[in-house]
Amino acid sequence: MPESRHRRSRSERRTARAATAIPVNRPKRKTNKIYLIASIVIAILVIGSFGLTSIIPDGGQIETGSARAYVEGVGVQHEVMPTRAHVPEGETAEYSTTPPTSGDHWDIPQSCGFYPGGLPDERIVHNLEHGNIVVSYNLDSALEEELRQAVDDIDLSQNWGVLRSYPDVAPGTVALTTWGVSDTMEGVDKDRIDKFFETYAGALGPEFLPCTGNQVAMPSSQP
Repeated sequence: MPESRHRRSRSERRTARAATAIPVNRPKRKTNKIYLIASIVIAILVIGSFGLTSIIPDGGQIETGSARAYVEGVGVQHEVMPTRAHVPEGETAEYSTTPPTSGDHWDIPQSCGFYPGGLPDERIVHNLEHGNIVVSYNLDSALEEELRQAVDDIDLSQNWGVLRSYPDVAPGTVALTTWGVSDTMEGVDKDRIDKFFETYAGALGPEFLPCTGNQVAMPSSQP
């Protein structure tokens, strides 16, 4: 008498199921590697984009100059000094240019503004390190007011500009400085000042931080 189908051994049933089973497609490691590489590239691009725009503490963004390196014809390039260490408040530092364009400096930079009473080199060099523009001048009162108005008219100066009287330059002189670059002129050349800000404000230096909201603030104008 023939053997019933229901009496097949367990091994025969397992063999039959295995023969009709649908194969499972497992993800290939190569595809995973491609996704990993793509993710890394995207992350690098996103992080790099932050270097093109300065970020203020509340999470917003502010406008900066157009250059990311010295631009021929806009000021004079100077060799950056070998150190930019913090020195104790009140200690003097030596600089390779007058006004300075790089070097050691005090721990806290100056707030943006107009300082007719002057500021120490060691203070404003920290501003230069942050990509700020420092306008140093030795002018009579009439030209001082003209310079102040010229800089106030530049929107970029509100976040990147520090003006100070500076007797170490010749009388009648205005000197614009940023990290590694200076432009010295006689009198007030509004177009030239505007060009310097448009090119270098928040653009040159080891760090890019606006002078808005710095911890050291002094009266920005005479009483």
